[in-house]
Amino acid sequence: MKVLFVCLGNICRSPTAEGVFRHKLRAAGLEGQVQVDSAGTGDWHVGKAPDSRTRQAAQRRGYDLSAQRARQVEAADFQRFDLILAMDQSNLRNLQALRPAGARADLDLYLRRFDLALDEVPDPYYGGEDGFEQVLDLIEQASDALLIEIKGRL
Repeated sequence: MKVLFVCLGNICRSPTAEGVFRHKLRAAGLEGQVQVDSAGTGDWHVGKAPDSRTRQAAQRRGYDLSAQRARQVEAADFQRFDLILAMDQSNLRNLQALRPAGARADLDLYLRRFDLALDEVPDPYYGGEDGFEQVLDLIEQASDALLIEIKGRL
């Protein structure tokens, strides 16, 4: 099973989702059975580490994002991954436009997939520290639900 998390620049929301979900897979003993990655629809931050505020908020909760580097979604991702989860509607639309004919990946909004209170993970980039904490809260909830789904698929 291969899962890709996608946001705009791959420095806030999607690396957080990748780090949190990797942590949950490891805790469940499933790390070797599920490949996890993240990417952005834009190319502004390719090769850069996650935003320092993202890393700090994650670190406070025990998630290490320091090894991650931003990359942009590529056409091959639609064949390589089973599930591509967008953080918001705009990124989902961008993914749908990029999706090649015959692609096998299932596309969805990360939060909507699990009927959580919000449909989208809000972008914390231009906000304060509380936005990064809210992103973590939402992603932790969605990651718990995704873990249940993945266990069912395996």
